[in-house]
Amino acid sequence: MKVTTIGYWGAYPRVNSATSSYLFEEEGFRLLVDCGSGALAKVQQKVEIMDLDAIILSHYHHDHIADVGVLQYAWLVQNKLNKSSDILPIYGHQEDEQSFKSLTHQFTEGIPYDPSQSLSIGPFTIEFLKTKHPVPCYAMKICNSTDAVVYTADTSYFEELGAFAEGADLLITDTNFYKGMDGRKPGHMTSEEAAKVAKQANTDTLWLSHLPHFGDLNMLKQEAADVYHGNIELAEEGLTWSKKD
Repeated sequence: MKVTTIGYWGAYPRVNSATSSYLFEEEGFRLLVDCGSGALAKVQQKVEIMDLDAIILSHYHHDHIADVGVLQYAWLVQNKLNKSSDILPIYGHQEDEQSFKSLTHQFTEGIPYDPSQSLSIGPFTIEFLKTKHPVPCYAMKICNSTDAVVYTADTSYFEELGAFAEGADLLITDTNFYKGMDGRKPGHMTSEEAAKVAKQANTDTLWLSHLPHFGDLNMLKQEAADVYHGNIELAEEGLTWSKKD
């Protein structure tokens, strides 16, 4: 399994960047996890638009879905140009009915996932955990036959996250606040809390993502390293992971 960061900012993208979006690749299958603002421009540096096989969304805040609409138009245009009728599946939860319905367009199909059940998409198996966020949002454990990657999506800290992420080879965490801040109301974690989840999960590698637009971002990594002593990376465009043999 190969994981590539497409977008990593919280709320809105900085210049020439994108908000939450990650490309998962395995056996030629390409799954885009979240599709935030700027994601469509950035993902095209890695794959052709029509080579995406599926999208899955953690929740419906704009910094995670803003480019779904333009992606739908891209598939419309490309299908017309190619005289084809390919359909892109977009998986989402149904706890926001209006947002879920918007996933279906002329050449995209909204497909509901049941968070209480595991989901198979191509070579991936996905399990879900509801997070602590102002709107329904789901963390995901994305596995193939050998690897496990956990994406917390947006959440404040809660004990179950560590158990859900246990044994993950890679943990991608919401890290929108610095040590000592309180992210519970907006539903985000601090650097210290992200590291606590990584320590509890005994994960090999921690990516700090959904980054804030203030402060010295390198401090997030330093603060996390005081708690978790594994490999820590600040998310950046093009950051990739694959398990080393």
